[in-house]
This record gives sequence, C-alpha cells and structure tokens, in this order.
Amino acid sequence: MSGHSKWSTIKRKKGAADAKRGKAFTKIIKEIMVAARFGGGDVNANPRLRTAVLAAKSENMPKDNIDRAIKKGTGELEGVNYEELTYEGYGPGGVAMMLEVVTDNKNRTVADVRHIFSKYNGSLGENGCVSWMFEKKGLIVIEKSGVDEDRLIEVALDAGALDVKDSRKEFEVTTDPASFEEVKKAVEAAGFKHSYAEVTMVAQSTVHLSGKEAEQMLKLMEALEDSDDVTKVYGNFDIAEEEMERLSA
Repeated sequence: MSGHSKWSTIKRKKGAADAKRGKAFTKIIKEIMVAARFGGGDVNANPRLRTAVLAAKSENMPKDNIDRAIKKGTGELEGVNYEELTYEGYGPGGVAMMLEVVTDNKNRTVADVRHIFSKYNGSLGENGCVSWMFEKKGLIVIEKSGVDEDRLIEVALDAGALDVKDSRKEFEVTTDPASFEEVKKAVEAAGFKHSYAEVTMVAQSTVHLSGKEAEQMLKLMEALEDSDDVTKVYGNFDIAEEEMERLSA
C-alpha cells in the first residue's frame, strides 16, 4: 500500500482524521484555486477541479466558499498567486518520501519542511532523489469484510482496473490515472464501499518499520500534513498491524 493511503488508515485508527477542520478548508481552497487556474472553472471539464470540489463538499464547505475559490483561481476575483512544488527526501529507516506543496512563498515553505524533516530523523533531498521509486496510479482501497472477492475483481477489471491485490484486511484496486474515475464509479455502483480512493503516488518497493522508527515516521507524517503548505505526503513505508495497534492506542 502507498504510504499516503497507509497514513490515511493510521489516522483513522488514531482518531486524528476528525482534527483541524479549518486547516483542511485552507488546503482544499488552495487546491481548488490551483486546479481552476490551470484547468478552468468548469467542474465538468476539469477532473482535478471536480475532485477538489467533491473533497470540499465532503468537509461540508459552504458553496459560497467553493465558488469564491474557483473565481480566484480563474482570475475573476483577486487572489493569492500560488505555486505548485514537489519536494523529495528521506524519512526514518531510509523511507523514500515525496511531498506535494502549494505555496505563495517557497523560501518559507522549504525552510519549514526542512525543519520538520530534521526534527523527526529525516532529511530533505534533491529533486529526483526518490521520484523514480514512485508511479502515479489510481488507488481504491476496500475493506475485506463481507466482500465477494471474485465479484470485485470482475467489476474492477471490466471497468479498466490494472490489478486487484489482497492486502491483509483490505483489497487494493489500482488503475491508470485516466481510468480512475470510471473504475471508482463502477465499484461504487456495484455496492463496494471504499475507505480510500485517490489518484496517488504508489511506491514500487516498501520499507518495513517498527519500534522507534515507526513512531518517528508517524510523527513526521503528522507534522508534514499539519503544515499549511503541504497538500500531499507519500512514503514507501509499511507498518505491521500489531505495531499499528500499539502506536494507535
């Protein structure tokens, strides 16, 4: 499983997913503005904007806030000029990490990110140092309980999925980014409920963490996601189920 979806699972176990609604609003508004700037303000013609608006609605963001963010992105209203950046580095235990950032001040952001990495036994690296270890794919995670595996495989592959993998307590459906929406809709229409569904960066290999390194990794992920400018964090780590239970307690 990709580090980002792994972290999503851990956050649910930690009870941290319901935190900081205002911070979530800030990040979603930034994403709406950037998506509208690069792809236009029509949600039907701009898949990235559509995804951002759906995320805003899932957080119960008022419609006026969404509309204002779109208009700021397209230039109809005056707004901050945000820049998209990608940072790469290493976490505890040599975990490869990639960060997606949206900022109006990259000097401030890089200083903040470097400080967070060093605080939790990681290091910020040069561009290209770990990106070769990740592939952009659609990822849909479905909990196993009550799921007919054969039916899920049939539905997912018929809709264009690349693979359906059995991963402990979950099934992972991977797709080409272009096929993600179609596969997701087919899976939902067939009655399968997902716990995670995004176009994400999937690691080609995984570093298994335990003990102090696992604890430091979780703290690093939490601190990075708590940064106003960091929108996505990816890492090629895995943590054993029993270790997750201990750290989530």
